[in-house]
Amino acid sequence: MSENNQQAVNQMLAALPKSEYQRLNPYLEPIYLDQKTVLHEPGEKITEVYFPCRAMISLVSIMIDGSTTEIGLVGNEGMVGLPVILFGNQMISYSVVQISGTAVKLRADILRREFQRGEELQRLLLLYTQAMLTQANQITACNCQHHIQKRLARWLLSVQDCVQSDELLLTQEFISNILGIRRSGVTEAAGKLQKLGIISYSRGRIKILNRHELEAAACECYQLIRSEFARLLDYKKS
Repeated sequence: MSENNQQAVNQMLAALPKSEYQRLNPYLEPIYLDQKTVLHEPGEKITEVYFPCRAMISLVSIMIDGSTTEIGLVGNEGMVGLPVILFGNQMISYSVVQISGTAVKLRADILRREFQRGEELQRLLLLYTQAMLTQANQITACNCQHHIQKRLARWLLSVQDCVQSDELLLTQEFISNILGIRRSGVTEAAGKLQKLGIISYSRGRIKILNRHELEAAACECYQLIRSEFARLLDYKKS
């Protein structure tokens, strides 16, 4: 991490060299994002991008019948609004705040300008894009192949990684919408994890009691995704 911005919570911003961070700094706007806030909609021109700090953002696909499925999630390791650097300028999914918290907002044109300089920010964003493609592909396979309980365990681990907290403010209804499964399935899966002493759940608050056991309960998708992010985005060496 660069000495000049150790205070930055978003890992990508914190990994930037001093000169690049200083160019961006006048345009970085700290904000607080409330749960369920929609940041981007499909087909809408992206005018602002977001670097989560304590917030967590879901990339959600919504079908014509109203059913929803999460196709990606973003925490303090990355950024929401990747089409901007790929010259697509529009999202194909909804960007929805899943867990309230702090973030940094930046104008899309500023990000594109800095990206085109071809420096460290460009390298980090391209590596992050590859990691997100891996995440989306693995989530798709996971949703088709794995049992609800394993999928829930995998998802809770990913959420914990994003927000760096053992306590997660999430309702069963919200989880069922994000994972694209019935609420009764979430209730049953969460109940089994709670009975095993891995999590506790009460009134929209989930607490992870035993991360080691939660990893054992999850499918292999969690480690595959985590390993790819670690391989591509080793910020500590930046």
